[in-house]
Amino acid sequence: MEQAGAKRPTFAVVTDSTSDITSAIAAENSIGIVPLHVVIDGETFDDGALSQAEFFARMGRAPQLPTTAAPSVGELSEAYEAALASADEVVAVHVSSRLSATFDVASLASRDFGGRVRVFDSRTLSWAMGWQVLQAARDAREGLDTETALRRLESARNECQIVVSIDSLENLRKGGRIGAVATALGSILNLKVNIAVDDEGDFVAVGRHRGETASLKHVLDWTAAHMGGATKGRFAIGHAMSPSAAQRLADAVAQRWDAVELLTYEAGTAISAHAGTIWGVSFQPVFD
Repeated sequence: MEQAGAKRPTFAVVTDSTSDITSAIAAENSIGIVPLHVVIDGETFDDGALSQAEFFARMGRAPQLPTTAAPSVGELSEAYEAALASADEVVAVHVSSRLSATFDVASLASRDFGGRVRVFDSRTLSWAMGWQVLQAARDAREGLDTETALRRLESARNECQIVVSIDSLENLRKGGRIGAVATALGSILNLKVNIAVDDEGDFVAVGRHRGETASLKHVLDWTAAHMGGATKGRFAIGHAMSPSAAQRLADAVAQRWDAVELLTYEAGTAISAHAGTIWGVSFQPVFD
């Protein structure tokens, strides 16, 4: 509900659960979040309804790998309608259209709002999308118009990156999200594979390493190469069932860069269903 005398924002921000933004951060920044769905052993759950430990325990017992599903048109329409109660327009930032049907469903849902809902393809996921979402939320608070915010989102999309170390590419291969050749190469000598998201929004293998130490060094070097020369940045360290590796990465990031923001999080179940056990960093350079 709007406070008396408060200026009505030009736009509100909506995203989906693959941003990995917590409910507390979403509430603090007036961000609407629509969950994807995870189907495991015949049961359907909203992304985030199960803890990471519960999800991996269920996945280990299930005869088949879990699957994921985009929100329905109705679920997205409801979120957009709720956001329009407090703003003139909506900027909806969603997971890469190459990785999920969510963007396409969101585009369908937006047609019912006469151009007041602007759907933006983040071309990424997790906190590489989360940093884009938070920038849009800051722009909304500062009173920017929708067109300016969308242009700024396009710039942020080019800056925000994610790189993760993944224990096994089998889940991604079975889900059709990474090629069989990359899977075969990753399985040689049990190499850890580091993956990123390319400019088109697809997963791409960027390194193969034997052991966590070598993988960590590559993650840091890859991050440095994509910081655009910036010494400051926003960093989000995420993991799925790999807290010690994530902590090592967080410590290394804090030592190497001036972290304007540095947070840690557990990857959501929709991402974990496809990626398995992982750890990595999402970042956005900050230029003075």
